[in-house]
Amino acid sequence: MSQHNSFKRGTAAALKKRNVLKRFERVELLKKRKKWAEGDRVFSLPKTKPEA
Repeated sequence: MSQHNSFKRGTAAALKKRNVLKRFERVELLKKRKKWAEGDRVFSLPKTKPEA
């Protein structure tokens, strides 16, 4: 019996760009854009789009 295509992990899956970032990734991105500083809250962060 063969494996269904949705279960296979190809190179396309590894290169696919995620559109949802984890909190630490958002904080790093906001730091880079100078919109977050040490000591600021990590909750209720502004919406952040990943880098292109």
